[in-house]
Amino acid sequence: MHKHHNALGLATTHSTVVEIANTRPVQPVTLIRPHAAARAARFFVEKFPGRSLYAVKANPSPDLIKVLWDSGITHYDVASIAEVRLVARTLPDATLCFMHPVKAEEAIHEAYFKYGCRTFSLDSLEELDKILRATEHATDLTLCVRLRVSSEHSKLSLASKFGCAPHEAKELLFAARQAADALGICFHVGSQAMTPEAYANALERVRAAIVDAAVTVDVIDVGGGFPSTYPGMEPPPLEHYFETIHRAFESLPVSYSSELWAEPGRALCAEYSSLIVRVERRRGDELYINDGAYGALFDAAHIGWRFPVQLLREPDSRARDMEFSFYGPTCDDMDHMAGPFMLPADTQAGDYIEIGMLGAYGCAMRTAFNGFGSDETVIMDDEPMASLYVSDEREVASNVVTL
Repeated sequence: MHKHHNALGLATTHSTVVEIANTRPVQPVTLIRPHAAARAARFFVEKFPGRSLYAVKANPSPDLIKVLWDSGITHYDVASIAEVRLVARTLPDATLCFMHPVKAEEAIHEAYFKYGCRTFSLDSLEELDKILRATEHATDLTLCVRLRVSSEHSKLSLASKFGCAPHEAKELLFAARQAADALGICFHVGSQAMTPEAYANALERVRAAIVDAAVTVDVIDVGGGFPSTYPGMEPPPLEHYFETIHRAFESLPVSYSSELWAEPGRALCAEYSSLIVRVERRRGDELYINDGAYGALFDAAHIGWRFPVQLLREPDSRARDMEFSFYGPTCDDMDHMAGPFMLPADTQAGDYIEIGMLGAYGCAMRTAFNGFGSDETVIMDDEPMASLYVSDEREVASNVVTL
């Protein structure tokens, strides 16, 4: 792994891995920005009015997990026994929370007895029975009952697969209360929630469930869904989300000692990495590039996610921007990313493009289908192509200077 100051420098200067100035990279190159992930983690640690658990599924890179730990993230939302093992191996002192509502009994047993996991989510009586059997009816469990809430304010719905329905919540909360050392309620408003109202509405659903079940609740977990910024998806400042959540939490019928949790994934890692691809062919407004739907661009292909892009050319192109779509390198017609992606009209074969904001779910979704893919990674110290945190950091620096 090597370090460079900016993406254009990587595409035009010498690298110890590839003589880029002469041969230029044939395979895609992943750029990582540890300082961007560290900044996001500090933001949540300092400003979210509770505890932040990193949702490992968003990007399970051990290097990233270490960066988040060093920046104050001590709790990790793991969704499989493989993630449990990964975090335990990488961060032996981390607190693991197994937040997948449907788990293998063997995974629960291993997580509890081998890795010290004490927090589990569930959304059914069957899962509760499974957890109790697997932990041999342990008396030190934090059990978080997941409620089904609306995803109407989010770009990706998570409202259909998990979460108990309103008519199921009372019985499940009561049963979990009897078994748990600490009882929690959790939910997920969907990925990329574009308004704080998503959390306000969900917390009203939590209020109704608590009142109906008449149970004492120790943890309120608002899940993930905190957004990042992409073309056409510019959310309000995250502070607005935190303020809305805090007000709603403070008004819930819970004890003064109850804890507030969140499970940010995308918001902590989206700015961590980007990708350099090469244009192999141009056909009208279609660019054939060397990464795609089966690589780091799964979301761009399958759910139409628009990532920021920039042409890496020196000197800069003076052509006006136009709309392009991308084809990836495989032989599959589904390896298509409709975009549109705005690039200079003179973009051509042999050009390099940086595709930004791929830290969340990009590298995590990669396959080696059709023999394509690359593990080449370079550390960068420049800024990501978009950020929800840069202005906040500059404000802090300005205040320090003023003082």
